[in-house]
Amino acid sequence: MFGMGKRVIFEEWHVFGIIKTVTRMFDLNLPLAERLRPTSIDQLIGQEHLVVKDGSLRRSIESGVIPSMILWGPPCVGKTTIANIIANHVKSPFYTLSAVSAGVKDVREVIDKAKRQGKTVLFIDEIHRFNKSQQDALLGAVEKGTITLIGATTENPSFEVNSALLSRCQVYTLKSLTEENLKSLIQLAIEKDSKLLKKKIEIKETKALFTIAGGDARKLLNLLELVTDTLGDQPVISDESVIDIAQQRVAIYDKSGEQHYDIISAFIKSIRGSDPNAAVYYLARMIEGGEDVKFIARRLLILASEDIGNANPTALVIANSAFQAVAVIGYPEARIILSQCVTYLASSPKSNASYLAINKAQSLVKETGDLQVPMAIRNAPTKLMKDEGYGKDYQYAHNYDGNFTHFEFMPKEIENRKLYDPGKNAREEEIRKRLRVLWKEKYGY
Repeated sequence: MFGMGKRVIFEEWHVFGIIKTVTRMFDLNLPLAERLRPTSIDQLIGQEHLVVKDGSLRRSIESGVIPSMILWGPPCVGKTTIANIIANHVKSPFYTLSAVSAGVKDVREVIDKAKRQGKTVLFIDEIHRFNKSQQDALLGAVEKGTITLIGATTENPSFEVNSALLSRCQVYTLKSLTEENLKSLIQLAIEKDSKLLKKKIEIKETKALFTIAGGDARKLLNLLELVTDTLGDQPVISDESVIDIAQQRVAIYDKSGEQHYDIISAFIKSIRGSDPNAAVYYLARMIEGGEDVKFIARRLLILASEDIGNANPTALVIANSAFQAVAVIGYPEARIILSQCVTYLASSPKSNASYLAINKAQSLVKETGDLQVPMAIRNAPTKLMKDEGYGKDYQYAHNYDGNFTHFEFMPKEIENRKLYDPGKNAREEEIRKRLRVLWKEKYGY
């Protein structure tokens, strides 16, 4: 694990050609979380699925063949630490940028240095904050191998990282730290940190530490240091003492742990259950907890289709408009837009008929396999295909009364299989009436 006795651990960061060497474990001016930051893969707590003996990330680090990668996971679960570990392991120049403050000029400066120095590793924290042009500036260098990119993000890279850049990177998904991981962190701090070793620490309870830290390893360790500093040389850590020192008696919203999922679940179920009061309450819980505005808006987009659908098609329009608006506005004003959208969706009639329809359709596809599309509705862009019978006998609906003609669109093996059953609400009852006129004999509407 961590160095003991008089051993000193050094961390080297190559930032724009300047080497910054920090003696960490014995520099008491640094926060506890920094003093304990791992420098090797064996010291990392958590992410066992990546760093076990045959874990994919461990194999890459130990082989010295580091691919360009995206580290995706909740806040403070080890993304920057893994970048540090790689920096300590590789022999290449290592640069770091924060997407909060860096721009295209900074990216190009690193690439220019990499061209002169040879293979270079570039770590970009919060890469989801880079816009398209900033991400595009990385493409050529990553593709040619001039730089090995390590990007860290709390956001789903499928949405926030350009597909071209994403396709050139290995995505490693980091998981929330478990309670056992957090206990191990506390034990490690007590047993290995030079400052805490001088104290006779007794831990009676950990619930408050874990609740206030919210699954955040950095916050947990720094809170532990604050509490032990406050309580003197023989600290007895209890829930009461932690809450009193942290001065937090309010409900804590944990953005990275179990409560995160509990709150979002309650939020979605309140909207689905048509309770705007409960829905806006859980919205407030997320806002006060600092939840990402686009995460909330994305969930509303999904819900508008999954739980409302054709019962009120405007719901999807409202949700999409809200998503675009909050992405531009941001907090604090985005809370008003979210509240309007949430109360509208919660008050709308509900239907999951479209959701059930696609589930049935996908199950049918898996069950029946690659069925042949009827010849009459196949595309026939060439003479050869027309001669083969593609598009033959197709009946163009607009050539018939009411813009409709009875025609078979399904593969022969699944004729008459009904997948969409309109919900029991005013709008979809109208849809059902129309389908009954058109397809009663075929689908039984």
